[in-house]
Amino acid sequence: QVQLVESGGGLVQTGGSLRLSCTASGRTFSNYVMGWFRQAPGKEREFVATVSRVGSVTNYADSVKGRFTIFRDNAKNTVYLQMNSLKAPDTAVYFCAATSTAALLTSPMDYQYWGQGTQVTVSS
Repeated sequence: QVQLVESGGGLVQTGGSLRLSCTASGRTFSNYVMGWFRQAPGKEREFVATVSRVGSVTNYADSVKGRFTIFRDNAKNTVYLQMNSLKAPDTAVYFCAATSTAALLTSPMDYQYWGQGTQVTVSS
């Protein structure tokens, strides 16, 4: 089992920045590809970003490319999502997730472990 705990959400104005953190416990963190997903009210959970086990390869949804950065610190068992130039459509609950599969997967169904989520609200 892997336990994931997100933090760093909050209320920010359009154009502002936030950094989300997700700390893992229970298993060897570096064995897992990590991802961030988000879910807005009434919408399905969607892929945001993913990072490889050692942090050398990343993949982003087109909607956040150039604005968000995912990175990890395996010594701290933590993955981050730096979010810049935030827009109102970025408002959602953000979840971190872990998969034991080596590929950078983008479907929520491919991730085995999930955090409880953290709310991000961008006001216009």
